[in-house]
Amino acid sequence: MNHTEQRKRLRAVLAGSKCLSPASVYDPLSARVAETVGYELGMLAGSVASSTTLAAPDLIVLTLTEFADQIRRIMRASRLSLIVDADHGYGNALNVMRTIEELEHAGVSAMSIEDTALPARYGQAEGTDELISTGEMTGKLRAAVAARRDASLVIAGRTAALKVEGTEGAVARAKAYAATGVDAIFIVGLETLEQIEAIYAAVKLPIIVGTAPPSLKREDMAARGARILLQGHQPVAAAVKALHETYAHLYSGGAPADLKSRVASPQEMERLVAGETYRKWQREYLR
Repeated sequence: MNHTEQRKRLRAVLAGSKCLSPASVYDPLSARVAETVGYELGMLAGSVASSTTLAAPDLIVLTLTEFADQIRRIMRASRLSLIVDADHGYGNALNVMRTIEELEHAGVSAMSIEDTALPARYGQAEGTDELISTGEMTGKLRAAVAARRDASLVIAGRTAALKVEGTEGAVARAKAYAATGVDAIFIVGLETLEQIEAIYAAVKLPIIVGTAPPSLKREDMAARGARILLQGHQPVAAAVKALHETYAHLYSGGAPADLKSRVASPQEMERLVAGETYRKWQREYLR
């Protein structure tokens, strides 16, 4: 399937003046639901893929194959422009090239490669980040750009330097990453408008923000180059809570009819799974 249309749609967002937030999705059905609300952008984070595919924490135990397979399922059922967090590219610069190849073929519109040293080394303090060298990271990003086949695919260099090296270090890394030919800079650990302003002034590339304090207004970030703002992964947590409450109700002897106002109607489910389309195919092709 050709996904250039979705990629160009995302590029238009990055070239615009507004800051938008994608829907956090995790499977084909959640992507379909997001589309019915009106979302055109989706996000599949590594942490979300790990929790929903393996029921495991975000400790780099999900494989590239598992990640790519889930993306293919989502993109088969969806027209979202899907942004994915490809972690550290699943290894060194050569692994990054393989990651680009697999995820581009799977249908993503954008992917980020990060400079965090992953997986965490033995003895590393919990909750802390360590960064790979700027040289190693720029090698990864140059390899990523070289591996891309569809020029409309967006590649973002992601940095956690704000949390580790401060604003000065983040600016230096962003400049080095921008020089590799990436299309955007993805920053995590943002705390102030001055930080994003300094990075944008240095690179003049669209900024993707991996969550921000509530005190930072979206329009103020947009004026400083932010085009994508992630908002966390509440839909996944909401689905887990709904599942738990529904299972608990039924397990304790509650009547299914009592759940009517809290569940999707049969008609809604039918639309989400394209039931009418499949019945049409049955009528036309089954003999």
